[in-house]
Amino acid sequence: MKAVNLSLSFGTNIIYNCAEFNLLPRDKIGVVGVNGAGKTTLFKIILGKIQPDTGYIDTNNANISYLPQQIEFTTPDITVWDFLLSGRPIAELEEKLKDLYQKIADEPDNQEILDKISETQERLEHYNFYHAEDELLEIIENIDIDSAMLDMKLKNLSGGQKSKVAFARLLYSMSGILLLDEPTNHLDIKTKDFVCEYLKKYKGMVLIISHDTEFLNKIVNKILFVDKVSHKITTFDGDYNDYKNKAAQLKHRREKQIESEERQIKKLSEFVDKARAASPTNHSIKRVGHTREKQLEKILANRTIREQTYKKIKIDLTPLTEGSRHPISVEDLWFRYKGAKLLYRKLSFYITGGERFLIVGENGVGKSTLLKLILGQLTPERGEIKINPKTDIAYYAQELELLDETKTVLENIETPDYTDQQLRTILANFLFFDMDVFKKVSVLSPGEKARVALCKMLLKRANMLILDEPTNHLDPETQMIIGDNFSDYKGTIILVSHNPEFVEQIGITRMLVLPSGRIEDYSHELLEYYYSVNSEE
Repeated sequence: MKAVNLSLSFGTNIIYNCAEFNLLPRDKIGVVGVNGAGKTTLFKIILGKIQPDTGYIDTNNANISYLPQQIEFTTPDITVWDFLLSGRPIAELEEKLKDLYQKIADEPDNQEILDKISETQERLEHYNFYHAEDELLEIIENIDIDSAMLDMKLKNLSGGQKSKVAFARLLYSMSGILLLDEPTNHLDIKTKDFVCEYLKKYKGMVLIISHDTEFLNKIVNKILFVDKVSHKITTFDGDYNDYKNKAAQLKHRREKQIESEERQIKKLSEFVDKARAASPTNHSIKRVGHTREKQLEKILANRTIREQTYKKIKIDLTPLTEGSRHPISVEDLWFRYKGAKLLYRKLSFYITGGERFLIVGENGVGKSTLLKLILGQLTPERGEIKINPKTDIAYYAQELELLDETKTVLENIETPDYTDQQLRTILANFLFFDMDVFKKVSVLSPGEKARVALCKMLLKRANMLILDEPTNHLDPETQMIIGDNFSDYKGTIILVSHNPEFVEQIGITRMLVLPSGRIEDYSHELLEYYYSVNSEE
């Protein structure tokens, strides 16, 4: 795959400017860059969903499979098993071969039909059709999809289950190019280890957008860095750690270049000002001044752009109303989705005002479902969830469905408690600067949308925050910046997260372990234990 003279802009927002790269058929590539740099957009160009303004990406007509960040099934009413089987076009090829054999029986000497039979048989052999189901069952087992899930319809899956099913189908597909956009968001440790080994040995090209640097280090042999400042794409050989070392060296050289240019600009500007102020009869200095002015214009037009630095602004996160001592209690809770197994049996616990409460467990045990029950979006089968009247809840949904995509960033967070200037200052805390605040949410990357949603939620100044995977779409640097905002928060937090760094940053006090329903006091060692073994329980 190669990109040639790739340029793309959305209005005045430049994404790529004459970007280029060249990749080999079996390369395993990590695609990195800050949120909004154009990583997911690059995938959409490869898929043909977006056409660049100039240039092109040549994929050599390879079959491409894509795992997006937000899973949306086009056939939600089919079963998981049927969806997984459709990952390879074996049924279609067998039907085609059957029709061709019927035709050749009537025209035994038709070379065109004979060639089509040969081509179809080769494709079936490529997909290993005799053993394909065995391969699929092995993937299903290793990616931890239980037999009961295979009969479920796609529309009834949880967010974590959707990701696993979509991932399993992609691995089974045997496409020449795999595009993975944040594939580890919902993967437990056991499944992640299997996926790492599978992708390393995959007989095709794999491009991965991921903020999970450990995952990248285990798989990739190249890094594509999408630079939001220069709008170029740079290729680095090696894993993510190699890239960080080389990028640090380049950044140092870039800063030296900027300093050198600034000295030249200052020196030339001073001379040009002096020449302009000189007597009209001093032709010599006027002539030299004109030459230096041309030099100055050239340097200014091509100067190296300095990356925007982040300055933390203190936000008043004191809740508008005081919460209660016990804002939420859950008593003898039972719940199951229609036709599915029981998620909770006699689940009981309470939340203490001001604490940071973490819910952990494997995918599909009902972490997000429990949040929706607390919010009243679902009704318990038995039992009761008591919410103190003083409890004021703000909710962050991992699907980001609470944003209005037709409005700008600024319009989405507007509240009468703040002026527009105050809101713009606060948005800078969430890495939206200058004209960024006037972008429509519809054109933002998932990471940028996540930042808008998190900002909007904090500005409500509720006395309880319910967070469902708040860091899924954020790069490591942004996670730290956003985490600082939450560590300053004065109210109660209920959190579902697979991100141990973020969990530590906001100061978790207790953990609810599902499906057992045990309550544990927080410790780093215990958190690591549950993240590593829950997939085996």
